[in-house]
Amino acid sequence: MIIEHIRQSLGVALGRAVPDLQETTMLYEDLGLESVGTLELLLDLEHRLGIEVDPEELELEVVRTVGSLADYVTGHLVTTNTA
Repeated sequence: MIIEHIRQSLGVALGRAVPDLQETTMLYEDLGLESVGTLELLLDLEHRLGIEVDPEELELEVVRTVGSLADYVTGHLVTTNTA
């Protein structure tokens, strides 16, 4: 389910559909995501999932692959729901 939200948010950030998305898909290398697109992706995920992300706290490893981003988002969902 998180991957589907990421796929939809990537579509918004990239301005195109992203039909095939795996956990190992690399956001920058495979999809061509850039820094501005990363911010758009995070803002869209915040809106879709009701989480809060501080882009300045993010390390590159978090947004390297779809799987690493999904893990990060899942962690924020748990934190947000238990706070």
